[in-house]
Amino acid sequence: MRAAGVRYSSTAGRWILATAVLGSGVAFLDSTVVNVALPTIARDLHTGLSDLQWITDAYMLTLGALIILGGALGDRFGRRRVFVFGLASFTAASVICGGAPDTLVLIVARALQGVGGALLVPGSLAIISACFVPHDRARAVGLWSGLSGVSVVVGPFVGGWLIDSVSWRAIFFINVPLAAVAIWIALRHVPETRDDGAVGRPDYVGAAVVSVGLAGVVYALIDGPSNGWSAPTLVAGVVGALLLLAFPFVELRVHTPMVPLDIFSSRQFSGANLTTFAVYAALSVITFLLVLHLQQDLHYSALAAGTAFLPAGLLLIAFSSRSGALAQRIGPRLPMTVGPIIAAAGLLVLAGVRHGDSYWTSVLPGVVVFGVGLTFVVAPLTAAVMASVDQHHFGVGSAINNAVARIGGLLAIAVVPALAGLASASTHLAGVSLNDGFTSTMRIGAGMLTAGGLIALATVRHIIPPEEAGGAAA
Repeated sequence: MRAAGVRYSSTAGRWILATAVLGSGVAFLDSTVVNVALPTIARDLHTGLSDLQWITDAYMLTLGALIILGGALGDRFGRRRVFVFGLASFTAASVICGGAPDTLVLIVARALQGVGGALLVPGSLAIISACFVPHDRARAVGLWSGLSGVSVVVGPFVGGWLIDSVSWRAIFFINVPLAAVAIWIALRHVPETRDDGAVGRPDYVGAAVVSVGLAGVVYALIDGPSNGWSAPTLVAGVVGALLLLAFPFVELRVHTPMVPLDIFSSRQFSGANLTTFAVYAALSVITFLLVLHLQQDLHYSALAAGTAFLPAGLLLIAFSSRSGALAQRIGPRLPMTVGPIIAAAGLLVLAGVRHGDSYWTSVLPGVVVFGVGLTFVVAPLTAAVMASVDQHHFGVGSAINNAVARIGGLLAIAVVPALAGLASASTHLAGVSLNDGFTSTMRIGAGMLTAGGLIALATVRHIIPPEEAGGAAA
């Protein structure tokens, strides 16, 4: 690995951090802002819930399926090169999104955004890890995480303002100047690094199998309940499921697998990823439907709906480091068990929100309780994952966990609306009440979170050994 011994306090270090934060921030910002825009998009493009599911899931599909491959490509061909290419691709796709004349073009462009995101998101963190001296690496990663978290919190607020004041298309065009600055800094001030020990051909076959498999399953889960289980829908679902079942066998035969299956021999790694799947599946479908419900049934503006979830994000920023420190002292199992159950209680409070209810007495309490639960679980979850793999697998372990979170959200958004009885809103949202479906969705989400907490109780160790805790922190 060609690593530059950059110090955190140096000018070079500040340039590298600026590039990584701006680049990943564009992707994180976009993933939160789009949810706020969905009701406006539905009205402007005359579409229904199923197309809105695809607008969200197309991005999560390619991002979740390809993010591990994206990290491997950076290690092999140069992290700065792949990062810049991913950021340029993401920005070009954003321009297509902003100018999309119909939902089909928007959905395809969102999928292309996910491809770009799969290249730039792992690249941003890998650049930091490769460039900074070991003593300063944790501090640099911490700043990257904190500033990226700010973009997630500020995103819905800024997005809501742009949607109300300009157009939903502006949330995509705003990526252009931010990305241009990040690319300029990267090309001038970020050294190129790569893993000189990376050998063999990247696992393109595995990436193709999991991508097509997920696409087939998600297509069936969205199209079947809304348009009927026609022969093409059934074939897509069956072929997709077979490809996903074949994926582990493909990985066993590949010389350099995208997902080394032996990493799942750790009970804690497997359990923590199951908890990740449950927690992020619930989080994704909740944020997807909450802003729809607030605008569709409670008649919130886009700005008001985007701001409604702000307290949960602020809690995450303010207390995640303390939650991580608590998990370091007592182990991650208790926070990872209690956190999802507290978050589930918040969803049960939100389940009763109806037209005419006050934000301060009905929405805010549920959002705060939900945010408290997330604060308990997010940092310990990451620590548990990283403590369950050896140092050689830190990169792939983190990438797998990130992919699991995206795929959990992808599948939840595809299947939960149908389970919640929202088929009537699939083709057109105008005049359709989401009240009953929203209540059912909150209850399903609470069930998923509770299951995640119980999985953590059964699989995560109570204490992280000191040598593993130190490795995870690095």
